[in-house]
Amino acid sequence: MSPLPPHSKMVRKVVKDEGEVAKELCYLVEKLANEAIEARGAFTIGLSGGSMAKFLCNGLPSLSTEWDKWSLFFCDERLVPFSDGDSTFKIYKEGLVGKTPLTEEQFVVINPDLEVDEAAKDYETKVRSSFPDSEWPVFDLLLLGMGPDGHTASLFPGHKLLQENSVWIAAISDSPKPPPCRVTMTFPVINRARCCVFAMAGQGKADMVKRILGDGEDLPTGMVKPVNGELIWILDESAASKL
Repeated sequence: MSPLPPHSKMVRKVVKDEGEVAKELCYLVEKLANEAIEARGAFTIGLSGGSMAKFLCNGLPSLSTEWDKWSLFFCDERLVPFSDGDSTFKIYKEGLVGKTPLTEEQFVVINPDLEVDEAAKDYETKVRSSFPDSEWPVFDLLLLGMGPDGHTASLFPGHKLLQENSVWIAAISDSPKPPPCRVTMTFPVINRARCCVFAMAGQGKADMVKRILGDGEDLPTGMVKPVNGELIWILDESAASKL
């Protein structure tokens, strides 16, 4: 894996346990949201599922921020109905709408009724409308997950989408992890963010954390290298135990 470019900054923070990971993550979201709103009058955030969703749904309701200035996107999303348990939007809608001042309309969501290639194009059109006249979008914050195979968003090891550099949002119809059809942000989008964050806890993450951060293995999670932004890893002692 090539080293981080000199203008990219990586911060690794190790805290005691899962509760501290969630607390540190939500403090960071609050800080970056309020800085973005003060600087630019708006805050753009990309969400992921898995443990990230659990941390956020538990912690975000206690934040102090101008909620009406937030726009929420998805780093990737499964092409399933919003009523399906695999829908990432469903998790956040149930966890945040009604428990924070966020409204459903502030979430930029896929159209699950479209075929996957059309759903990706449709989602890119929606994202573009939030970043008018931009060759590439610059999100304030992307909250990313890491799978047991080292994938992030829906960018999987060895998949051709790792090289995609022409579209903002790509379709995947052969995801090695079900459901097979998804839409995902591409690396040129991810790596233009002002800040990318991984937050994880537990011994089950330790081997892959070592492979990415310790051994520099060339896996999708290790390809997250913001070109003009910050990369932050928040780990508990168990997840960091093999570093």
